[in-house]
Formats: sequence, C-alpha cells, structure tokens
Amino acid sequence: QVQLVESGGGLVQAGGSLRLSCVASGLPFVIYAMGWFRQAPGKEREFVASISWSGANTDHADSVKGRFTISRDNANNMVYLQMNSLKLEDTAIYYCASARTGRSATGQNEYRYWGQGTQVTVSS
Repeated sequence: QVQLVESGGGLVQAGGSLRLSCVASGLPFVIYAMGWFRQAPGKEREFVASISWSGANTDHADSVKGRFTISRDNANNMVYLQMNSLKLEDTAIYYCASARTGRSATGQNEYRYWGQGTQVTVSS
C-alpha cells in the first residue's frame, strides 16, 4: 500500500520560513519524480514544485521561484519543500505527490499517488 505523509505545516508570519517534509512508503521511491502542489481556499489545486528521480532536475512555479526549493533524500524516501519569504497568498493545503515516471513533471495528471496534505497558514 502506497503512503505519502506530509508534515511541517503550520502558522507562520509573512516573511517567515517553513520546511515541509513528505515520507513515502510502499513504492520504489528512488525511480519516481516527486512533486508538491497546493490548494488555497476557493481555488483549484496548483503546481508548486517538482524534482526528478535523481534530484538533478527541478521545476518551480513562477509564483514561488527564488523563495521555495524542492529537494529529496532517496536514502530515506523523503522529499522536502523549503519555503522562505512566505507571503499571505502562500496560504494553502500543500500536497506531496509521486509521479508516474522519473522525470520532473508539472501537470497533476502526471502524478499517481497523493498525500493527505498539510496546512500552511501565513499571517500578516
């Protein structure tokens, strides 16, 4: 049974930082790309960042470039999202997802498994 479990969300002031973590089990983690998506209240879920199986290739949404960084630790089946300079508009539920291939991917339909999400709330 595949499980993706996110952690690290919480309440933070604007300008602050958070680091999200996601641990994967039940799948050969090392061969799949991983991604982070988010869904704000009243909005559709959107792409945030993705990373290839090796970590050599990453993609970040324009809205988070220069502020967020995705990384992975294949030895421990972990993927991370370092979020700096947080803004009010970053408030959302953040989801970890495992892609269908090893290539970094930005489309939701390119992902097969999803976590339950972790809430990030940025306050003024």
